[in-house]
Amino acid sequence: MQAELFSRTRAVDQLHFGGGTPTFLAVEELASLLEHLGRNFSLAAAAHREYSIEIDPRTVTPDSVRALARLGFNRMSLGVQDFDPDVQVAVNRLQSKEQTLRVAQAARDAGVRSIGFDLIYGLPRQTLEGFARTLDAVIEARPDRLAVYAYAHMPRLFKAQKRILVDQLPAPEIRLGLLGLTVERLTAAGYVYVGMDHFALPDDELVRAKRKRSLQRNFQGYSTHADQDLIGLGVSAIGKVGDSYSQNFKSLPDYYAAIDAGHLPVQRGILLSEDDRIRRAVIQDLMCHELIDCAAIGRRFDIDFKRYFGREIERLQELQALGLTYVKYGCIGVTLAGRLLMRTVAMVFDGYNNGRRQAETFSKVV
Repeated sequence: MQAELFSRTRAVDQLHFGGGTPTFLAVEELASLLEHLGRNFSLAAAAHREYSIEIDPRTVTPDSVRALARLGFNRMSLGVQDFDPDVQVAVNRLQSKEQTLRVAQAARDAGVRSIGFDLIYGLPRQTLEGFARTLDAVIEARPDRLAVYAYAHMPRLFKAQKRILVDQLPAPEIRLGLLGLTVERLTAAGYVYVGMDHFALPDDELVRAKRKRSLQRNFQGYSTHADQDLIGLGVSAIGKVGDSYSQNFKSLPDYYAAIDAGHLPVQRGILLSEDDRIRRAVIQDLMCHELIDCAAIGRRFDIDFKRYFGREIERLQELQALGLTYVKYGCIGVTLAGRLLMRTVAMVFDGYNNGRRQAETFSKVV
């Protein structure tokens, strides 16, 4: 049904299997799904396309990793979280370092061009000493990319989190220390801090895109592909087509009922207003380049930046006093400390964040 809405002259440059669980499917099932996608969409030539998949190392073997590579997956992201056994027990995810490294090595041996590790800080029982050991092991493995996310404790939304004991979560100062330790260790090891949780080796495409100012950010994180339509397939998936966003149903019964009724399983959608487009551009510049060229935004959207964002500029003064932002040569920039708290800076320009119920609705910034 989605394919019928798109011309076959348009090639699919990127294909991402995410959600953290695709490798719970058998390789044969994934192969069937890829074949089905190929029949309905025009997949780009192998030399140009980017096929990525998130892998739970507990669900694969070296043989199945090699099979995934033969299917065309040339980027693999391995869920790690933390190698500390105490932390793994606390989050009910037992996964040895050796198991993870075997999968990573199998991917390299199979010719996968980019391997990433996903870590999480702020988990229960996490300590600076324990996470330092995890970072040392990760650095030794030398993945091409690293995503280090802040744990968001929202048991009302995620039932599995109800098993996590709140009193074992690290205090805010420890969470901030974990983030600082991560940046310090990874940058000292030669990784470039791309921004907002992401690190990459100096020759990675993300780093090159950042230098060329062609870096983009979408629902999946940072990307080198700008201004492309994103088709969301599967439960809860989010798509972006032109200036519209849509999200599929989050529950299987609702999702299946919509498909059985013969229509797309879209639960909600948003068509961006001009104000949305302006704010999206500003937040993109912040998240990707740590700099807003106020005059350039003004010319692009035919606005007086200072007048249009008068209230936001006043709110930024508080962040400037805290050493998170600066103003220079008509540009608003983000300091090194501000980069670590980028969400705080970006939220200033979020027209939908009015401060109400923020603690209930959004994850903690740090």
